[in-house]
Amino acid sequence: MLQIIQIHASAMDNFSYLIYCPETLRGAAVDPSMRPELLLEKADKLGVKLELLLNTHGHQDHIAGNGSILKLSGVRLAAHQSDVPCPDISLVEGSSLELGRGIIEVMHTPGHTPGSVIFKTGNQIITGDTLFVSRCGRADLPGSDVTALYNSLQRLKTLPGETQVYPGHDYGPTVTSTISWELKNNDYFKCTDLQSFIKLRLEN
Repeated sequence: MLQIIQIHASAMDNFSYLIYCPETLRGAAVDPSMRPELLLEKADKLGVKLELLLNTHGHQDHIAGNGSILKLSGVRLAAHQSDVPCPDISLVEGSSLELGRGIIEVMHTPGHTPGSVIFKTGNQIITGDTLFVSRCGRADLPGSDVTALYNSLQRLKTLPGETQVYPGHDYGPTVTSTISWELKNNDYFKCTDLQSFIKLRLEN
């Protein structure tokens, strides 16, 4: 099973992530944000060789550190081309990425941005700015689509309750949660129809 390490990576409460295979020590960097050196230091300490750079979406607070990661030999950038032009690996719904002896699956979850994606490995998901602990991403930014965001969250609600949620920002009462916890505590998850979601997301 692939391991996920969460790293505080900016003054804007961003999280970056290191995903790695403990058997082969092959790894992927996710959203290096504004302090990519922290992710690089963690990988070096563990003896992990980075092979992939994954972006959940294209906002600058998430991708600012891309250049530092891509300087490493052999690292390939994987992202949705709607958000990140000309990635080495263009991600779409259903894409899968091999990492050591593990697999990272891709869910395309537009709404916060057109190219927002979630990375799933086993019962763990890295959600970027689509889903936070107790909240969800904004839908009033250029390129945002509140209806698409609602539909993306409906998909996440169907995941097994024990699925671990690793968000893109430290905005909630805890740094991680589960789908089960979100169903009980996240007001955006509790919305039963699109209109109530639009009212909550855009008018509060």
